Amino acid sequence: MTTVQAGIGTPPRLQRAIRTPDGEKFLRGIAGTRVRQNGCAAAAYAALYANVDVITAYPIRPYTAIMMNLAQFVADGILDAEYIHADGEHSQFSAAFGAASCGARAYTGSSGVGVTYGYEMYSIISGARIPVQMAIADRTLDPPGDFGSEHTDALCTRDMGWLMGWAATPQEVFDKSLLAFAIGEDPRVLLPQMVVQDGYFVSHIAGEVDMPAADQVDGFLPPYQLPFPLDPRRPVSHGPQIHPEQGPPLQLERARAMEDAIPVIREKTDEFARVFGRQYPHFVESYLLEDAEIAIVISGGHAVTCRAAVNRLRARGIKVGMARLLWVRPFPSDDLREALRGVKAVGVVETNLGLGGASYGGILSLDVTTALYHLPGPRPLVASFMAGLGGETVPMAEFDWMAGKLGQAVERGHVEKPAHWVGFEE
Repeated sequence: MTTVQAGIGTPPRLQRAIRTPDGEKFLRGIAGTRVRQNGCAAAAYAALYANVDVITAYPIRPYTAIMMNLAQFVADGILDAEYIHADGEHSQFSAAFGAASCGARAYTGSSGVGVTYGYEMYSIISGARIPVQMAIADRTLDPPGDFGSEHTDALCTRDMGWLMGWAATPQEVFDKSLLAFAIGEDPRVLLPQMVVQDGYFVSHIAGEVDMPAADQVDGFLPPYQLPFPLDPRRPVSHGPQIHPEQGPPLQLERARAMEDAIPVIREKTDEFARVFGRQYPHFVESYLLEDAEIAIVISGGHAVTCRAAVNRLRARGIKVGMARLLWVRPFPSDDLREALRGVKAVGVVETNLGLGGASYGGILSLDVTTALYHLPGPRPLVASFMAGLGGETVPMAEFDWMAGKLGQAVERGHVEKPAHWVGFEE
């Protein structure tokens, strides 16, 4: 990263970060190729293309391979970045916060209990409007310590002001990482981002990933330009102690930033399609919902199986569709309402725990139900399905069972109960 001196009292403007000669040669060699990578490698390659300046790491599976790949890039001279191996997640996120506050593009990550260990820093980073990116390969929280994939770790932080969404394939991990940087660093947003992938199912299973030219990425992702970097020549205060009446206006600004991210996500998603030729839905993937009577709402890698299950159920004459949430924060209420308009019953797959909540099951169904409550006209029935917990697969037979429960709800005119624990009921 190089700087250009600006006028007195204004922050220095940043030019495009300089890549190393070996890095340029490496990226030229893979440009235009399609490689097989798991989700961890895809995340690391996206950080390489984004030319991150500071990486803060602490090992905890299954995200560790992201940082292993990045450490190798630095060791090989492919990436010129400061690599900080912290003594724990709180220190790790603190270091990323400090680096990004000084004008560096910072990258960090974690899994499971590591995500929760550094919890104090999430509100601090978003409240300071510092767009750090965090990769999460999610994993079950302790107890019982089974290490499998579960979304609870990331969703514990859902109200801390970070952009958050799940990628279902390694290609999506790569693309969403670049997208998240472009969205979060946009001066209209300035929010940190969590790019989440299912541990093991996505993080460790290879898929095909298209490698772009570095110039394409550089054209899509401008240099990181924090409007108020820490600079001894131009002092600013970050996180000062304030009077109580000064707090609510700042919280309102953060709330508005999350709302303002919605049109930016739409804009950047469309721009990404023009640059790279891969078009993603802005917020919700609608699959066979046009005439659906029942629908599955889902997020993450299990959507791949869900899509196949929907096809099989359709072949049996069951009018079912799928709505996959690409972003959970900001929650896509308008897009979800539009996708599920006309559906009679909705089942939310909850690969997470929301113990004691209104549904007595998971977390997502609360947002889904709230969004659908404001649907004009008839509203669909909503049930949640606790499935895939502890890293278990969600096989097609379980989606068949969910569809059966939703069909029964349509016939009765009400759901049997708010939450079903799949595999523990007849």
